Amino acid sequence: MESALDWHAARAALEWQMEMGVAEVLCDAPVDRFALEDVAKEARAARRRGGTGTSGAATPILEPEVDPVAEATAAAQAAGTLSSLQAAMAAFEHCELKRGARNLVFCDGAQGARVMIVGEAPGRDEDREGKPFVGAAGQLLDRMLSAIGLSRTESVYITNVMPWRPPQNRDPKPEEMAMMKPFLERHIALAAPDVLVIAGNISCQALLGKRGITRLRGQWTEACGKPALPMFHPAYLLRNPAAKREAWADLLSLKARLKDQT
Repeated sequence: MESALDWHAARAALEWQMEMGVAEVLCDAPVDRFALEDVAKEARAARRRGGTGTSGAATPILEPEVDPVAEATAAAQAAGTLSSLQAAMAAFEHCELKRGARNLVFCDGAQGARVMIVGEAPGRDEDREGKPFVGAAGQLLDRMLSAIGLSRTESVYITNVMPWRPPQNRDPKPEEMAMMKPFLERHIALAAPDVLVIAGNISCQALLGKRGITRLRGQWTEACGKPALPMFHPAYLLRNPAAKREAWADLLSLKARLKDQT
């Protein structure tokens, strides 16, 4: 009770002083503020040198920034199977796309297939179902494959450059593609196809380092140590039906390549 009375008395005294016009509060003893400034300067200089100030307090050590690409590379290389790679990708927390996606889109089709198709990024249907190439584009892809005697259930393995859907189906950002590329490269190594089909501009950017699908399509090249054929993405063909003639020529080229490698 006594301390409460002291507090109320102190507050009343302070309010009275404010009413009397007191604008500053001074200490009982004089303070050499010039000396204090010298101490502050010395402390700042010590922090810049990585040492301590005159008080002896240790300078806080900043945590090193995480390198998402290095983290992805380590996680991908540690995966010895496709299932462990899928688990590593699901546990990867450095890609912002993961936060807005419903599902991780990892793969579809036949494991061990001779043909591996690499698409771009999941759309709304893929995000909902957790599989690549579904919806209208997936149906068109299935018809294209069937025309040359292939099917996703028996002879084709499918994945995407990005496992999560970008907002509003925007293109993946370069930094997003860079941090997921180690997973894609490991995915190709573990799937071990005979040939790659690189579907669309984003896939060409990720695996070939360049875009321009109208120039690149139909020209055999190499990606991740595999023969690779850039082709129009089925979604592009839905928007540009006139390009189906070129897509058919590319399918025939793929069929001939598989026959030659038999």
